Amino acid sequence: MAPIPTPSADPADSPESYVGLDAAAAEQLARRRGWSTVRALPPGAIITLEYLAGRLNFEVDGGVVRRCWKG
Repeated sequence: MAPIPTPSADPADSPESYVGLDAAAAEQLARRRGWSTVRALPPGAIITLEYLAGRLNFEVDGGVVRRCWKG
């Protein structure tokens, strides 16, 4: 039987540090800090609640990150 893979740890980064940044600049910064997936969503977007290690979510309104969370 094959071993169960262990997901890699999220980067040691605070999602709150992206709030207020320009969305494009925030995405570039997140990728430099080691996030494998960066997802920009409009306010009120309907999304599934599965957690994906290494993903950072941005709620973007008017080109600015208003909220940010892992997974």
